[in-house]
Amino acid sequence: MNENLETAAHPESLRRVAIDPVSRVEGHGKVTILLDDDNKVHQVRLHIVEFRGFEKFIQGRPYWEIPVMVQRLCGICPVSHHLAASKALDQVVGATHLTPTAEKMRRLMHYGQMLQSHALHFFHLCSPDLLFGFDSDLTKRNIVAVAAQYPDIARQGVLLRKFGQEVIRITAGKRIHGTGAIPGGVNKALTIAERDELLKEIYHVIGWSRDAVKLIRQVHEQDPDLYDNFGTVSSSSLSLVGANGELDFYHGKLRACDAQGGKIFDGVDYRHYNDYLGEEVRSWSYMKFPFIRSLGSTDGWYKVGPLARVQNCDHISTPFAEHARRDYFDYAGGRPLHAPLAYHWTRMIEMLHAAEVIKDLLHDDDLLGDQLVVQGERQREGVGVIEAPRGTLFHHYQVGDDDLVTMCNLIVSTTNNNQAMNEAVRQVARRYLHGREVTEGLLNHIEVAIRAYDPCLSCATHALGKMPLTVEVVEADGRIASSLSKA
Repeated sequence: MNENLETAAHPESLRRVAIDPVSRVEGHGKVTILLDDDNKVHQVRLHIVEFRGFEKFIQGRPYWEIPVMVQRLCGICPVSHHLAASKALDQVVGATHLTPTAEKMRRLMHYGQMLQSHALHFFHLCSPDLLFGFDSDLTKRNIVAVAAQYPDIARQGVLLRKFGQEVIRITAGKRIHGTGAIPGGVNKALTIAERDELLKEIYHVIGWSRDAVKLIRQVHEQDPDLYDNFGTVSSSSLSLVGANGELDFYHGKLRACDAQGGKIFDGVDYRHYNDYLGEEVRSWSYMKFPFIRSLGSTDGWYKVGPLARVQNCDHISTPFAEHARRDYFDYAGGRPLHAPLAYHWTRMIEMLHAAEVIKDLLHDDDLLGDQLVVQGERQREGVGVIEAPRGTLFHHYQVGDDDLVTMCNLIVSTTNNNQAMNEAVRQVARRYLHGREVTEGLLNHIEVAIRAYDPCLSCATHALGKMPLTVEVVEADGRIASSLSKA
């Protein structure tokens, strides 16, 4: 078997199996698998099949339009793009320090986004696999079946997401594609009535989040061999950390750690990300392949997102989430886990942390202030970096004297995880598909590995309803040997 599995030596002689589209994720992508006559795997690739072009059509637009425009990249995590762009353009308008009200309103918006996105992914998209099994009856692998068999779990998932969306609505103006952040600050503060509305539910939200952490821990402990080894490939990791090494979703310095947890670099001002990270292009995907420059493109790929953040940080500032982090590390034996399924556990720790931060912010009177915007000496360039639900997100802009954007570079979270996802699906293919007859349940193992990363495969479109899948095995001469379909 080709150990690399990225490129087969003689693809023209192999049969092709396609998972198109990958289901229960945000965005559209496919996986192609090349097999020989004995069903031995020779090539596995995760393809991104949409080209968005945002980096080009942003050029020529007035800079103040950008925070609203770029969030159209995604209907699931628009707040992340909205705030990353706003942070970059803060630098352009010379806003080196925001007012306390603006800073905390943005944080409240962002932590509401983290909470709702994590709840959506865990409960709606992934819980069917975790609760029923990867190769369970296809008709049960959906949120409707979860609601029927585990009504309390499904209800909590719905209410957690609903609360996060309410936080976004109150801070950004509406649940999706709001306008709350502007270059230099925000355009509204919280009212007392809005604060009180959120305070009514926040302690329930914290309780439900704690229950979710307990649930995923139990799932891991029931089958540690599966959850610790499924799709596991060791790698470096990248994230922001706060001034004291704490977990921080909104702001911080860049930290990269190796597979054992040792520092590759730390305390890096993210405005200089280009000095530390490079991007490689490959002909078979519209998504780039980032890497740490000092390690090179072959060995320098890394993970981002909840698994990287929880393992990279020194501590979590809120008590329940910090206790959960310590429990996680006790389970892992004090060393980093590289299992994709550990993303679910760390994701729920982050959801709990977001709930606790929202509670603390709602008791801060700065949210009720009237000092919303600052400006300073005009600059021509800005870089905004934020921890989106799926991982570290980079927005980089250059603006001319006429206030029009002249350059835009975006490295979205899923792009940072591109190589990690490809390595995970190859590892799963080696373990579960190699030499076996292809079945729908085995193909779902491939999708389970991808879902663990919570990818937004195009970072634009998403589908949560019916996603038909047809898998065809094609002979070398083009004849269809067999076909499997699911609705």
